[in-house]
Amino acid sequence: MIFNKNTAEKTAELLLQINAIKLNPGNPFTWASGWKSPIYCDNRLILSFPAIRNYVRDEFSKNIEKQFGKPDVIAGVATGAIGIGMLVAESMGLPFVYVRPEPKKHGRQNQVEGFLQKGQSVVIIEDLISTGNSSLLAVDGLRDAGAVIKGMAAIFTYGFDVAEENFKNSKVELYTLSNYQNLLNLAVAKKYITEEEEQTLREWNGSPATWSV
Repeated sequence: MIFNKNTAEKTAELLLQINAIKLNPGNPFTWASGWKSPIYCDNRLILSFPAIRNYVRDEFSKNIEKQFGKPDVIAGVATGAIGIGMLVAESMGLPFVYVRPEPKKHGRQNQVEGFLQKGQSVVIIEDLISTGNSSLLAVDGLRDAGAVIKGMAAIFTYGFDVAEENFKNSKVELYTLSNYQNLLNLAVAKKYITEEEEQTLREWNGSPATWSV
């Protein structure tokens, strides 16, 4: 995983400011997977704040070219990264497609929506990385469509070991604007959480599938 420390800290602070990241160690959230979690991340809120969405767009645009080289196409993972992916594609002057983790069950049963030619290079935009499974299903869909994957850029990652292993096995390089470690450091420094709550959040991150209050 690649990230820039200054960008990671600023992005984390912006996400906390708009409550896109909610920290609640005493009253955990339940994820779709059934995992209990003291943190919930909804990066779609970024789109409602022009200054912040422009910051995210500009950081992605600058760092995508720096980390991966300029691709032929930008792809957003449905649905959470479609909006920000379109903004990045527009900023970079590139075509845009979006990709689902799996094909539609009706109509043309597309997994990739938009015009994509075999052999074109693609950088994928994602809003959030947890285990990486759904993100990498989108990678598989693009590869099946003939795309050459240059890398994936995400707003935030929980930094789970399983995600790192999954991306390594899929041979996909991941760049993120921010990550869990920088978030916790900032949350303590800015007094969003206490040091005791920080310890709870670190314990959860080490073993999210088995963690309980």
